[in-house]
Amino acid sequence: MADTTQDRSAEMPFLDHLEELRWRIIWSLGAALIGMVAGFIIVSRFDLVLFLEKPILPFLSGRKLVYTHPGDPFQIFLNAAMIIGGVFASPLIIYQIWAFLSPGLYKHERRVAIGVLFGGILLFASGAALAYVIVIPLSLPWLMGFGGTALEPMITAGEYFGFVFAMVLTFGISFELPIVILALSAFGVVTPQFLSKYRRHAIVLIVIVGAFLTPGDLVSTTIALSVPLYMLYELSVLASYVIYRNRLKKRAAEAAELEPVGDEGTVTE
Repeated sequence: MADTTQDRSAEMPFLDHLEELRWRIIWSLGAALIGMVAGFIIVSRFDLVLFLEKPILPFLSGRKLVYTHPGDPFQIFLNAAMIIGGVFASPLIIYQIWAFLSPGLYKHERRVAIGVLFGGILLFASGAALAYVIVIPLSLPWLMGFGGTALEPMITAGEYFGFVFAMVLTFGISFELPIVILALSAFGVVTPQFLSKYRRHAIVLIVIVGAFLTPGDLVSTTIALSVPLYMLYELSVLASYVIYRNRLKKRAAEAAELEPVGDEGTVTE
């Protein structure tokens, strides 16, 4: 039997849906604004700009990063605060998304949705940490090694932090692969049999994506992204099997409810 909350959602007038959506968006924007303010406080209090520039300092011959525009320090500060604020605000934003969609979901689907949404935050944070801790330190020696002794690096702060933020966001988004696969499995677009059948194709695609997204050599940085992505792919296949099996059990239970019971041929409600 369908969850009663789904019936109430279906009966809600369209204008009420729009009004609810409007307030959900307002609350999400408010959370983003508060998160950005918190990001500003954290960046200034703990001097995260100094922390983020540490990987490049050994290649600057004892000097610091330079900037060529008066607004560059503020822009760097703002970008760092926005990223940190987005991480802080994401739980409330995710809650608003879940609160808007949950009335239209069955009870078991709501439990899955909560786990998937918060799992997305953990995966993004893991990818971002991998980029900063491993990939960027591996990429910098290789990239700057092309200059040799003929060129002297004079790295601007804007270019360096743009590189760091791009890598962090790229890895964070790439680590959302299991969430995408789980969503496709939940909607019946892909099946575990399909994912297993095309596993070799997925490996080749993951390596190509890893080589394209990482600016370092094709051994260290590509492996640093490809291996975790492949492990996440295998984890997604297992999760897809669970979703597929639960769907089959649900269909079997619904079919059993419609079968005649006893000699009188009555059907369960």
